[in-house]
Amino acid sequence: MNHDADGAELLTIGAFARASRLSPKALRLYDELRLLPPAHVDPVNGYRRYAPAQLERARLVAWLRRLGMPLTRIREVCELTPDTAAEAVAAYWAQVEADTAARRDLAAFLVDQLQRKDTTPMTASATPLTMRYAARTDRGLVRAANQDAAHAGPRLLAVADGYGPEGGRAAAAAVSALQHLEDAPAGTDPLSALEEAARRAHRAHRAAPTADEATGSTLTALLRAGSQLALLHLGDSRAYVLRDSGLFRITHDHSLVQSLIDEGRLTPEEAPSHPQRAQLLRSLDGGSPFTPDLQLLDARPGERYLLCTDGLTGVVPPESLQEVLTAAETPEQAVTDLIALAHAAGAPDNVACVVADLHPADAEVPAA
Repeated sequence: MNHDADGAELLTIGAFARASRLSPKALRLYDELRLLPPAHVDPVNGYRRYAPAQLERARLVAWLRRLGMPLTRIREVCELTPDTAAEAVAAYWAQVEADTAARRDLAAFLVDQLQRKDTTPMTASATPLTMRYAARTDRGLVRAANQDAAHAGPRLLAVADGYGPEGGRAAAAAVSALQHLEDAPAGTDPLSALEEAARRAHRAHRAAPTADEATGSTLTALLRAGSQLALLHLGDSRAYVLRDSGLFRITHDHSLVQSLIDEGRLTPEEAPSHPQRAQLLRSLDGGSPFTPDLQLLDARPGERYLLCTDGLTGVVPPESLQEVLTAAETPEQAVTDLIALAHAAGAPDNVACVVADLHPADAEVPAA
């Protein structure tokens, strides 16, 4: 067979590759994936031949690959009408730009971390630190009860966002389970101590008579040990650090919406209105395994840390967080101003904020 149904002469794979700007190797792969099957395959020698009418689809595939679109998504786009395909490409590119911005922030944080390790003398990295801190929770303007919990102390910072019929109890219990770490002996491994305390809280929750998958809590905590901060994170509460180089988010949401964003199936702009935006993939609850994110951070004097629940980040953009954290003279003023921002945005959810400043242990701490 050397002609298609319209009488046009079929192209060899080499000729089709040149015309479509796709390599023969790529064409063989796309045939295997049923993305771009040839019009005819010789039953004897297996030679592939393509119809000229297939060039439009082939060129679209080539362009989409140049955009970096995954093959599975390209196959979906190729089956759409032109108008719908255009919308799909626009949505994909919006997601690429959002992902690039998120990676840019992460890259900036990592560059900052590495540069500080290289340029800061060893004596500075071991400088004894102290914290000035403040914590506050707020019911918001819509919810009937406050199910958020927060703690700020000389060594421990923590926020928790409860959900379900006993969410307030779950959040309070999660934070309470960590508070003994304020008095942990010198030399205690902060990351192991934080993980074990949270694990006990998870076990206690699962063993409670009222435990079920409908009730649970997020948990985000920082434990200071010398010049290091141990970070534990479960759920969609968040932790940020403000430095001279900017505000960096140091946690990643464990939510269905975030997973859809990570997979390119949802844009950050669509997330706030998604019907399952509150669904968590990890938390302290009666049905999930205990799988927290754990990280050890090098702390420096002059840094300001923010821990908060999604009642704040769901309505206040990062640039506004940075403005308040930069302008507030004290942690007390910062938490007050942040909750005021949430109220100005309607405060549809409970809000918990913890702000802490790091100072050299022998320095005079600014007055409130």
